[in-house]
Amino acid sequence: MATTYDFPSDLLAGQEELHQVRAELSALLKRLPWSVAPLPGFHEDNGWRKVERAASPGWSADEQAEVEKLRQRERELAVFVTTHRYWTHVTGSERVEARTRLKHTHDTPPEDTGRED
Repeated sequence: MATTYDFPSDLLAGQEELHQVRAELSALLKRLPWSVAPLPGFHEDNGWRKVERAASPGWSADEQAEVEKLRQRERELAVFVTTHRYWTHVTGSERVEARTRLKHTHDTPPEDTGRED
């Protein structure tokens, strides 16, 4: 039987926000040009793998600021979650399991209550 953990609400909220910030940052980086600074494109077909990139217009000041804001918030949340006082009550290998469970608490579907809504 799997161990259940009684995570404090602030730790759960911090972990959930960390997931959200990481998803938002990932989506933003996928939309942005490949280079922060404007750079010409290139095409190389002389190695074992063909490499090509279209020219990059670079990121605007607003885009750079948004990425930095999200990265800063991600760092703050990662520090909050990993240094939370809760972890002082969990020892050894149990801490690894608990941390993994916390990371995946949002993946768990709600328990079936037997009701039909």
